[in-house]
Amino acid sequence: MASIIRREGKNGITYQAKVRKGGRMLSKSFTRKTDAAEWANQIETDISRGQLASPKAMKMSVGELIDYHIAEEMDDLKTGKDRIRHLNWWRGQIGEVKLADVSPGDLTDSVRKLKKGRSPSTVNRYVGSLSPVFSTAVRLEWLAANPVSKVKRLKEPRGRIRFLSEDRKGKGGQVVEGERTRLLRACSESRSPVLYDIVVLALSTGMRQGEIMNLTWKDVDLKHGHVTLRDTKNSEVRGVPVTGLALVQLKKRAKVRRIDTNLVFPDRAGDAPAKFRDAWLAALERAEIEDFRFHDLRHSAASYLAMSGATLAEIAEILGHKTLAMVKRYSHLSTEHISGVISKLDDRMFGGGVDDKAI
Repeated sequence: MASIIRREGKNGITYQAKVRKGGRMLSKSFTRKTDAAEWANQIETDISRGQLASPKAMKMSVGELIDYHIAEEMDDLKTGKDRIRHLNWWRGQIGEVKLADVSPGDLTDSVRKLKKGRSPSTVNRYVGSLSPVFSTAVRLEWLAANPVSKVKRLKEPRGRIRFLSEDRKGKGGQVVEGERTRLLRACSESRSPVLYDIVVLALSTGMRQGEIMNLTWKDVDLKHGHVTLRDTKNSEVRGVPVTGLALVQLKKRAKVRRIDTNLVFPDRAGDAPAKFRDAWLAALERAEIEDFRFHDLRHSAASYLAMSGATLAEIAEILGHKTLAMVKRYSHLSTEHISGVISKLDDRMFGGGVDDKAI
């Protein structure tokens, strides 16, 4: 049977809901009487359905569950550093709350705080990091359901697509250099001993900056033109083919590689990846390229693949995406490329003499 008690304290008026069943007393305080009544009704419903939280959920806090999940469920703490940072934020928000007392409404209130100064995609990553924690509790039968599953995700804007422009023919037939040509020349002229090779490798393979900088010689197969990536964003080992200029540059680097480190792109000490940010920014400035980040080299690689006729599935496999959702942004480039091919076919077959605007 449920009861609601009105209390007055230093922090104002609160309403304590109490539910007694089978010798157990459950209680929770609210600032609104309607919230207290709703909670009490839900508890009574859970009791009647046999879904009442377990004794473990009554005693364990969210912070303790997070600690358990990190220690027992996360295989690689290094690659999960972003998730750990997200979970530490949640620990600061609801770490003291008992599992049995966590509701979708409480989590939604925390999401409102997350939205301040963060993009929708970032907020969704924070929520996504918390969900497996409660899934652990469900799997161990400490909770009947995952409260995060009822938290509405924010609508994310269409992903940014910024890729380097290519050379084109200007008036009179002269070649106008595109951004890619200008950037590669600026990188080749850089004082940095690694910048040019890094940029070529990124453009040729779509590898992320971290994947390139953590690459070791033991994972580079120069004979077959193949590298194995072990330190990936999704923690899965991925193989990437390396051909053409990128392979040539790796072979050149292999001939003069240092014997005191296994890193392909080491710093002067040889015990950490080289730093090249200043050289990268200087190259962009010399090449007169604006609004471009290193990660956009990955977008450039994907865009060139799409315009070369690669399918979305092929692009996803090369870039290491588990689903096609992330690469669908490039589908229009593939369509534009096909339209260009069809246009050339029409010109060859019919001479291009039909003006469709006149129809």
